Amino acid sequence: MAKNPRELLNEFMTGVKEVSKTNGEHVKAFMDLLGAVYKPGAMDTKMKELISVAIGAYNRCEYCIVYHVYKALEAGATREEIMEAAMVAVAFGGGPSMAYSVSLLKDSINEFEKDFKK
Repeated sequence: MAKNPRELLNEFMTGVKEVSKTNGEHVKAFMDLLGAVYKPGAMDTKMKELISVAIGAYNRCEYCIVYHVYKALEAGATREEIMEAAMVAVAFGGGPSMAYSVSLLKDSINEFEKDFKK
């Protein structure tokens, strides 16, 4: 049964908020790290999110996939760029990365793309 990307994204975001109530210092440290890493520098945020999409697909991390597909689209990435990044993951991760790329990753693009259409 296919997982709903929006439900996974919401589950992740809710989990972060809940854990921050008991482990706020740790969650803040992680979020501060993300803020620093994804800030534009030699690479723009879109490129960094595309790298993150590939890493998520390679690691078969469902929450990473949906979160970073959403963030890549938010940063201006196209469907084609996201899928190409995923295919780089497939080159390293083989069949398991392909399985996540042609299912959850593709479904995440389909679900979130409309959030950023003008």
